[in-house]
Amino acid sequence: MIYPFKGQYPKIADSVFIADYATITGDVEIGEESSVWFNTVIRGDVAPTKIGCRVNIQDNSILHQSPNNPLILEDEVTVGHQVILHSCIIRKRALIGMGSIILDQAEIGEGAFIGAGSLVPQGKKIPPNTLAFGRPAKVVRELNADDIKDMERITREYAEKAQYYKGLQKNN
Repeated sequence: MIYPFKGQYPKIADSVFIADYATITGDVEIGEESSVWFNTVIRGDVAPTKIGCRVNIQDNSILHQSPNNPLILEDEVTVGHQVILHSCIIRKRALIGMGSIILDQAEIGEGAFIGAGSLVPQGKKIPPNTLAFGRPAKVVRELNADDIKDMERITREYAEKAQYYKGLQKNN
């Protein structure tokens, strides 16, 4: 479902796949070839949410903001199942593992990997190309070539699946 909020309609590129039972409302922009999976909620009713190209936001995730603190996801970000993102910045090609929570004004560096179930507290900065996990999340090491290859595979596969499902929607 796509809803306006106080006259502000989401701006969603034509190539975006939005799964059934996803909800998007208000000041939200979503770039080309991105995907919003089943039961995800993206509310742009407090501050803007900007989502880049080829971003995948997996099932049951929640994206929201605090006043005057936008939520920004740059290109090719992967957001795992049941993730909560709140007024944070996720840089290009980062991966947020399933069940993680990223709080206000936290910044996840380009190409960083946040392990499943992690909590990135308010204002925490995770450096580029590192693996961080825990509650609170701590950097444990630099990413290696296998990590990067796997992150690229996930981005590619979700983009392909999104277009497959988008084709099914057109035929129904």
